[in-house]
Amino acid sequence: MLIRFLRNYAQRHRHPFNRMLHGVGLPVTFILPVIFLIWEWPWGWALGSFVVGYALQFAGHAIEGNDAGEAILVKKIFGMPSIDIVDERNRSSDNA
Repeated sequence: MLIRFLRNYAQRHRHPFNRMLHGVGLPVTFILPVIFLIWEWPWGWALGSFVVGYALQFAGHAIEGNDAGEAILVKKIFGMPSIDIVDERNRSSDNA
């Protein structure tokens, strides 16, 4: 199960800028809010960092040309089409 997750993650995060945005966005989304709450900063800081971190990750997926995992889940629930993994053969050279 872990190997399947890691393979899927690697396929969905091929673009270097997407990987960089996730490298910044993941800690901003999940670690910084916890730190802000532990340090008893105003909760708005925790919420703001969560939103900014997610925005960075969504921007990375926009650059990659696929939907973020959460967007895929919501689209599947509502029966909408989603883009899971971008086929490299169909990607234009300016996005590669």
